Order: sequence, then structure tokens, then C-alpha cells
Amino acid sequence: MNRIGYCCISLGININRSKKNQITVNRGMVKKTFIEKGIKYASELAYLNLCDLLEVLKYNVRKNIFVYRLSSDLFPWMSEYTLDSLPNIKLIKSKLIEIGNFIKKYDIRTGAHPGPFNVLASENQSVVVKTIFELNQHAELMDLMGLDKSHYYPINIHINTTKPTRELAAARFVENFKLLSDSCKARLTVENDDSPNQYSVKLLHDLVYLNIKIPIVFDQHHFNYGQQDQSMEEALRLAHSTWAVKPLTHMSSPKTLEDSTGLQTAHADYIYEEIQTFGLDFDIEIEAKAKDLAVLRYNEQFQLLKC
Repeated sequence: MNRIGYCCISLGININRSKKNQITVNRGMVKKTFIEKGIKYASELAYLNLCDLLEVLKYNVRKNIFVYRLSSDLFPWMSEYTLDSLPNIKLIKSKLIEIGNFIKKYDIRTGAHPGPFNVLASENQSVVVKTIFELNQHAELMDLMGLDKSHYYPINIHINTTKPTRELAAARFVENFKLLSDSCKARLTVENDDSPNQYSVKLLHDLVYLNIKIPIVFDQHHFNYGQQDQSMEEALRLAHSTWAVKPLTHMSSPKTLEDSTGLQTAHADYIYEEIQTFGLDFDIEIEAKAKDLAVLRYNEQFQLLKC
């Protein structure tokens, strides 16, 4: 059964809430504040984010949404400290266990998508070191939730560089992958890009998957603007074949469908095309600006996928 969900921020959960009582999973601060208030304040915000994450997950279950991407902003400035150094780590660990138990009870497909500054294939070794640290931190959070070390709970990234060539950058990615923690390696996935000069599913398959066997997250929107070296069905089937568990994919509509002056590679608020499955079974993260509202509208409009 194909299931669809959304990424990080719920809009619907706050429709009838006052500004003071808003549910949010991405409380953060600017670097100046972090320097002034330090790790103690970061840990306080992280705990509040986790409390609200559990409320979002409960809301999702009420709405029959069982695919949800975790926010990479749950822990403010996470790249600047280890989790065990947080002053309230015992309280945080207890909440993470509660969240993990809820996720497993309702079979919620959760994953993470660390930001583009995570460049495992960078030519700059300091960037590689920081990337490894942050990716491992994401894996540690999933471990603390008690989630299986598998691609069912993926940590998804792009290669994010083509320097000096795609082939050499992909080779660095493959080598640096070996430096990750076992927990992170068991969860890492890689995604196709929205530029013909970057990585298609076929390139990721040939340059990455065949070497280290990590699954490919097929992004339908990115495919439309990436290198057209396969048909959509061929690319989806190839990506699908790289998974040992139920595959995860991404879907969004181009912003130009709502605003003719917008970037076609930007994400629209809602989904305007029916998702093409070609008879395959996979989970889908909707990358629409309207978040859960886009999922609910899609289900009403197309009734193709039941969450």
C-alpha cells in the first residue's frame, strides 16, 4: 500500500491554537544567542521540541498520516556539541524513548534529511569531518528512540558536489561513507537532483549504489528537471530495486503552477499532479509548502493513496 506523508512542520495542528500555544518542533536561536546562552539553553529548547514532536505524531495518527520526516532542527546547533553533554540528557533520553515507542506502535515511517551543508564528498576535509559528525548525530537520535538500524528509518542526503567531476565526487562519497558510524551507514540513502549537471537516478545507481549498496530515494519533481537519461518509470523502477525494505520517495509540484514568476524547481504549496506509481509499492514524503494540509487535500482530490 502506498502511503503519503509530509516533512517536519505541521500547519493543521495549529489552526485553532493561539499564537502563544503554537506547537512547533523547530525552536532555535541565532549563533549569537547560542554563544551567550550556551548548551543549557539549547538543551531546554530541544526538550520542548521533542515534547511537541510527540504531539505532532499523535495529530498525524488522528489524521491517518503515517509517513513523517523528522526535523533536523529538533536540537538547536546540534553540530556544536555531543548529545551526552546536554545538561538534561536523562530527561531527553526518556522523551526519545517515548517518541520511539509511539513511532513503532503505529508503524510511522520516519526519517531525516540533513541540510545541504552536509557534503560527504567535499574536497574540503573539514567539511567532511563536520558532515560525518552531524550525520552520526542523526543516527544516534534514532538509536535513542529505539528505532531499527535499517533504511526503513532513512537518513537521506544528496551528494551535493560535482567537483572536479561527478565521477570523482561520487568516488569520494563512496570512500567517506566508510567513515560513518555503523548505525548511520545502516540508514544512509542518497537522492537524485533537479539539475542536468548533477546526479540522476542512473548515475547514483552506477557510481554509488553498485559500490556501497545504499538505496536511492527517487524524487519525482527533481527527475522532471534533472538529467533525462531514463524515462520516469525506468528511473523509479531502478531506484525501487535498490531497497531491501519498502522504498521511500519524494513528490512535489513546481511553484510555477501557482506563480508564473516562481522558479520551476521550487516547491508549490500543494500537489497538482497525480502521483505516478507504475504499480509499485512505496512510501512518499510530500515536499509541499502546505505540509500536512497538502497531504489531506491530495487524499481528498485523488483518492489514489490511502495513508
